[in-house]
Amino acid sequence: MSLTSISIGKKPSSIVLTDSATSKVAELLSAEDSTEELLLRVAVKPGGCSGYSYDMFFDSEVLNDDVVSSFGNVKVVVDAESLPLVKGATLDYKDGLSGAGFHITNPNASRSCGCGSSFS
Repeated sequence: MSLTSISIGKKPSSIVLTDSATSKVAELLSAEDSTEELLLRVAVKPGGCSGYSYDMFFDSEVLNDDVVSSFGNVKVVVDAESLPLVKGATLDYKDGLSGAGFHITNPNASRSCGCGSSFS
């Protein structure tokens, strides 16, 4: 698994994308019907069975305190409140019949639920 990232600005890097996640996000971005530049926003929100849950969506806005990282042609943005909870995490994408989809491996999570979408 190859991991590459270039941080934009002097803010600390945030989440890391594997090559397979980068490829899948690029594919999904190219399918979007938008004239604006879209970025993948990764956020953490309260909720889920373990305390926090991940939220990922395409966004065209970057706020002053957001951290933006580039992975090839894909830009990932994380807000300042979510950053301490996802810093150092890895977003991967697996394809296949079992366990297909995006998966986050987060070293900051002390506990995660059985469904894998929430953590504490």
